[in-house]
Amino acid sequence: MEKKYYDTLDETIYTDKLTNGLRVFLLPKAEMSKTYAIFSTNYGSIDREFVPIGKTETETVPDGVAHFLEHKMFEKEDKDVFEDFGKQGASANAFTSFTQTAYLFSATSHIEKNIETLLDFVQEPYFSDKSVEKEKGIIGQEINMYNDQPDWQAFMGTLRALYQNNPVRIDIAGTVESISHITKEDLYTCYNTFYHPENMQLFITGNIDPEKIMSLIHRNQDQKQFESVDNITRNYPDEPIDVAMPENKIIMPVSTPKCTVGIKVIPDKDPSVFLKQDILQDLIMSYYFSKGGPLYQELYNADLIDSSFYYETNLDRSIGYVLIGSNTEKPEQFAAKVKELLHATTKEKWNDEQLSLMKKRYIGELLRGMNSLEYIANKYIHYQTFGIDFFEIVPIVQALTVDDMNDYVTKWVTENRIAVCKIMSE
Repeated sequence: MEKKYYDTLDETIYTDKLTNGLRVFLLPKAEMSKTYAIFSTNYGSIDREFVPIGKTETETVPDGVAHFLEHKMFEKEDKDVFEDFGKQGASANAFTSFTQTAYLFSATSHIEKNIETLLDFVQEPYFSDKSVEKEKGIIGQEINMYNDQPDWQAFMGTLRALYQNNPVRIDIAGTVESISHITKEDLYTCYNTFYHPENMQLFITGNIDPEKIMSLIHRNQDQKQFESVDNITRNYPDEPIDVAMPENKIIMPVSTPKCTVGIKVIPDKDPSVFLKQDILQDLIMSYYFSKGGPLYQELYNADLIDSSFYYETNLDRSIGYVLIGSNTEKPEQFAAKVKELLHATTKEKWNDEQLSLMKKRYIGELLRGMNSLEYIANKYIHYQTFGIDFFEIVPIVQALTVDDMNDYVTKWVTENRIAVCKIMSE
């Protein structure tokens, strides 16, 4: 077990890579009464074409398998895992994203028992034909519920406009039609390929004794056997830099139209460049579109947005996007104005004062976020997937220069990478 102290954050993290390949990260925080643990696999909804472990040919599974698998992991032959966590005073949950599936719990007592429960239920799959068929109805209802939610349809509608081929344009849960084809064998194929410890990470933070917890994890894992694996071969379709369509209009019953402007971002494969790209993108959006930002004010003063206005940035494995959206009575004007403002930013030159202000704000928000165990664990695992140490981000932000910002700003938006999604009643 390695121990590393970060003087910038006054934090110490303990790491180990087990013989089965599992990477473990422990962050003791004695001042916290709660402990939070997340057990994550580098596997999400976009991983639909891959070479299964033990085979040589690529297979394609139905859309929605990763999410379906997450649901089924909690159900065992003779028990429901949620009940076990509940009896042990823990709150458990899970989520599936485009690139990740994670299982987690938070608790103030029975920490060691809950850690073992987390490890054991994720590493002991049980799927039957009967339970798979039953789950199709449950997830089908969930899909239909999301189909009726304007916010979700605006999000997915924008991604479908941005991406031509990448599976990110497909709903994480799949469709009612696609999940109808999922079999028990599909679940085991995906589980055996992507839930190998070599493809997983465990992060635990809170009021813990790292030596004691690491020993517990070693004992637990030493009792299990996993076949050795090579790197997982995943296949993604080629994705052009151009958007799929400049505009996607969706008709559904809404009292106020919604409009989202999306920018397609191509993530760099080099981890250091990827991180700089991620930070600069966030700095730009925060400066211009946070409340009080100059472009936010223009939209507000023009009566084009209301309190629902939001922006978000995401850079991940093979995908990246910036979204700017709001409920608006004037969707045409909103889209045109946002595009105009975005293009205008590429001609601006940042100065030292602006950049210094935004770096301080970024670091301040990061440090405030680190008061949350969930924030720390989720961010750390996300960046670790790319070989980036989340706890080293502060000095990287501090080292950014005006030249870095101005170089990025000149090319961060191009017309062929912008798409608009409108949700309207007619």
